[in-house]
Amino acid sequence: MIVKNIFFGMLIAVLSTSCVSSKIYEDLQKRYDTLDAENKDLMSRLDALDGNAVNYSQEKLQREIEQAKAENSRLAMDLDAAENNYKRLKSSYDALEANSSSALSENLERNRKLLIELEEKERALALENKRLQQLQKDLAARSKRVEELEGIIAAKDAQMRNLKNAISAALTNFEGNGLTVEQRDGKVYVSMENKLLFDSGSWAVNSRGREAVVALGEVLADNPEIAVLIEGHTDNVPYGGNGNIKDNWDLSTKRATAIVSILTENAGIPKDNLTAAGRGEYAPIAPNTTSEGKAKNRRIEVVLTPKLDEINRLLNEI
Repeated sequence: MIVKNIFFGMLIAVLSTSCVSSKIYEDLQKRYDTLDAENKDLMSRLDALDGNAVNYSQEKLQREIEQAKAENSRLAMDLDAAENNYKRLKSSYDALEANSSSALSENLERNRKLLIELEEKERALALENKRLQQLQKDLAARSKRVEELEGIIAAKDAQMRNLKNAISAALTNFEGNGLTVEQRDGKVYVSMENKLLFDSGSWAVNSRGREAVVALGEVLADNPEIAVLIEGHTDNVPYGGNGNIKDNWDLSTKRATAIVSILTENAGIPKDNLTAAGRGEYAPIAPNTTSEGKAKNRRIEVVLTPKLDEINRLLNEI
């Protein structure tokens, strides 16, 4: 249509400006026909092309619409699935949160109690450690005192052995004549039968007995830290003599006192170290059924004991 209009425009312009011959007119007519035919062909082809383009565009658009619908449907399904999954997750989360809050509270309470128990145990342990440390100090101090005590006891034992040996040496002329010296239980025992010291029924010390007691006193004077106990003993025969004697107990006491009197003549013996005691017939060392047994029971026993003041002090400190 555009080409045809242009051609008619040109033709009018030519006709209006000059006279045209028939030949030129025919040529122009031929050219017009040719151009007109070409124009129709072009228009036909253009129409065909436009129709095909429209059809193609519609088909493409339809395909895209179908694809969009399908995609929309798929997305809608995915959205539904996502929403359902979200609901399940939220429900699970809510339940978990509720349970977690409860469990957390319980755990916190349990942890608080455990912490309190731990603190109490730590305090108790600290106190126990302090007590153990004090016990260790006390034990160390006691161990030291025990060592001191053992040393003192060992020294006392050695002292008593030396004392026993010294007495045995001083009284060697009297041993076997009713006199014995022995050491036992940390003490020294000097036993003198009455036949060495007294006449029957008497409490006066004879000359031979006096010699033995004086010799014993010389050793005791060299050991002023020794306590001296003089015990008088009798057999079980009732006293039948005269004088101011009531019984065997009274006789045994007077005989012990007589020995003490001789020992006090030695100024080297502290008088507060001396003790006299009557035991009568109640501490026999042999049966009173024979004359030999009765002779053994009639005796003076001198019990020598180390002073234990220092030992008692240490024992009280342990």
